[in-house]
Amino acid sequence: MSPSSRRPSGLQITVVDVARAAGVSTMTVSRAINHPDSLRADTLARVKAAMAATGYVPNRLANGLRMGRSRLVAALVPTLSGPIFLPTIEMLTSALAAQGYQLMVGQTGYSEAREEELLDQILARRPDGIVLTGVMHSAAARRKVLAAGIPVVETWDLVPEPIDTLVGFSHEAVGAAVARFLVAERGRRRLAVIGGDDARSLRRARAFAAQAESLGATVAAPCLVPAPAQLGAGRSGLRALLERAPAVDGILCSSDMLALGVLIEAQARGVAVPGQMAVVGFGDLALAQDTEPALTTVRIDGQRIGELTAALLLQRMQDEPLASAVHDVGFAIVARGSA
Repeated sequence: MSPSSRRPSGLQITVVDVARAAGVSTMTVSRAINHPDSLRADTLARVKAAMAATGYVPNRLANGLRMGRSRLVAALVPTLSGPIFLPTIEMLTSALAAQGYQLMVGQTGYSEAREEELLDQILARRPDGIVLTGVMHSAAARRKVLAAGIPVVETWDLVPEPIDTLVGFSHEAVGAAVARFLVAERGRRRLAVIGGDDARSLRRARAFAAQAESLGATVAAPCLVPAPAQLGAGRSGLRALLERAPAVDGILCSSDMLALGVLIEAQARGVAVPGQMAVVGFGDLALAQDTEPALTTVRIDGQRIGELTAALLLQRMQDEPLASAVHDVGFAIVARGSA
């Protein structure tokens, strides 16, 4: 397009322009956008070429208003800086995109108030579905979601009565299982938790302590750090813990990043892992098998969570019956060199 033929500022390329460039009707352009499988391959290719040449981008919002669908799904996650939720988000994105839906992500920062604020903003935009990390505890927020009638999947948690549908695992079961592993299988008797101060981490810590004590072990008061916890918090957490519980011989960390910080600080202090102290993380990040020693951790199948969440959302958005509203993906303790 030459400078003299450029469109004046403020004038948008429309379906009419695309139809003229492709030599087809506006109805054919509309079908190419909304029902491409209904067109012959050569016609579809001609329309796509015209769209590329003119720079036309379909107005999905306007189309969604006409069809009563936004083709958007909103997901709320505690943090975008940590890698633990990325497999879930990546799987959600690809599975929904394959069915013509786009995923928009909001960060709550482990704050229920922030989650409710974001939820209000999202509900006002009427997405076709909502994905929550964890379960919604606020009665007011639950009422708003139910009143909106939008399909919701709560993830990374497990309760018997979700708002709508749920895909996750039991944090209490994780804590208890790690305690049994350290006490019954590894013979550790003086345990502790270094963990984030978020609700799900605290639930794992409480279950860990209860199970360990029932097995005859002692558990020091937990060392809590602000969530999302980073590597440096693991180092400072171990320093603080050893000042008041120097004989601790087994530690559960609420994330692999915290556990990595603990391993680094232990090495700096000459504390042998696992000889003097066993360390268990949570998440089984890619770095876990490359630490020295390799990190024993709890593996969560984030991809499976994303896959099931997308499938449930698509079923609910298409008003299909569900075989089950609650899906427990479980977890696994991956034993490596640190415990």
